[in-house]
Amino acid sequence: MAIESMDTRDEEAPLVVDVSGGETPKSRTRDVHILSCAFLLIFLAYGAAQNLETTINSEGNLGTVSLGILYVSFAFFSLFASLVVRVLGSKNAVVLGTTGYWLYIAANLKPTWYTMVPVSLYMGFAASIIWVGEGTYLTSIARSHAIDTGLHEGTVIGNFNGEFWAVFALHQFVGNLITLAVLPKGTEGSTGSTSLLFIVFLCSMTLGTILMCFICKTNDKEKVSEDSSVSFCSAVASRLNSVILPLLDMRMLLVIPLIAYSGLQQAFVWASYTKDIVNPTLGEAGVGGAMAVYGAFDAICSLVAGRLTSGLRSITVIVCGGAFFQALILLWLLLKYSATSGVLGVIYPLLMAAFLGIGDGVLNTQLSALLALLFKHDTEGAFAQLKVWQSSAIAVVFFLSPVVTLQTMVEIMVGAISVSLVSFLFLTLKVEKAFSSHQVTYM
Repeated sequence: MAIESMDTRDEEAPLVVDVSGGETPKSRTRDVHILSCAFLLIFLAYGAAQNLETTINSEGNLGTVSLGILYVSFAFFSLFASLVVRVLGSKNAVVLGTTGYWLYIAANLKPTWYTMVPVSLYMGFAASIIWVGEGTYLTSIARSHAIDTGLHEGTVIGNFNGEFWAVFALHQFVGNLITLAVLPKGTEGSTGSTSLLFIVFLCSMTLGTILMCFICKTNDKEKVSEDSSVSFCSAVASRLNSVILPLLDMRMLLVIPLIAYSGLQQAFVWASYTKDIVNPTLGEAGVGGAMAVYGAFDAICSLVAGRLTSGLRSITVIVCGGAFFQALILLWLLLKYSATSGVLGVIYPLLMAAFLGIGDGVLNTQLSALLALLFKHDTEGAFAQLKVWQSSAIAVVFFLSPVVTLQTMVEIMVGAISVSLVSFLFLTLKVEKAFSSHQVTYM
């Protein structure tokens, strides 16, 4: 399997295709603003609810198990998400995807095995199409914007992803502040306060869904022939192949470890960091504050990393920087950390939250930009792979966290970050070498 280079001929003589549906550069930047704010309103509710699941639905481990089921379902449906997005179009996919999150929050008003499990299964499907749709939509309008304005494609993709992930990362900050306001210290178990919180979250999600409807459509909808079922079956087979074929590409195989690590580190924060580091020192009420710090640094770093992204070399430097911050925390936990009291007992968990947030902001922006640059001819398939491996890794952590110690989990994380960095650096060296050789050939 040979490493393919990014096609420089596409960059020298771009094929101008109107995929914007008549949009102007001004309206595309407006669409980025709207999409970012809509995701913020939806995920400030879901993110805060997810942080609380293991606490408010602890009986029979309902919260942990439902999240594990959710992410297994997410991984499974991500295999077919690119087909659904192609058929629906990326705008319709993200709007439809919001329904799963709305139902999940609604199910928490009456959390039982009969409500949480079916909704978790459906939300896995909804999450798969909303995220593949988001990646496809953002990449599509970024390319159109680059063509119309004459800007470098990598720069535009980096800027658009930077803004989106910066605003999105604020969901942890805003959502957890709402949780602190509605659930004052000592009322975490109050049914009335919890119900009020989820009603507020439902209102936020409804507003986000309405806002999502105002983004402009792109012409990325798959046109399936209506004259025979054979054409449809061929389209299905073609889309399924687009899920399998990326696994035959060495570039995808080399980036998968980094994708998996991005999922592991997110779930580590949600499951192990909050339960084993924050809760013992700051209590349940401190979880919201620590996650607010995490979200704030995640947002700032996402914006800065997106602005600094201009191509493969910048992505490499930024990813290594973010991995360095997270590696410091993992080694600290592995070698020296112990819970303490006093001022340091408050500072240490918040410092960890800041460094972990920096790493998450880097991985979110740079993975999206990397896949958009390397797999420009199959964006849906690339983002489907992103969510398959990311959600699979998240599910693994949720199922493991109740049965393994913090020490074991940190050891797994250290091994994962080491493998992912080696694989990623090997990928960038190979692609740069192939890219340089390609340039010499066409000079």
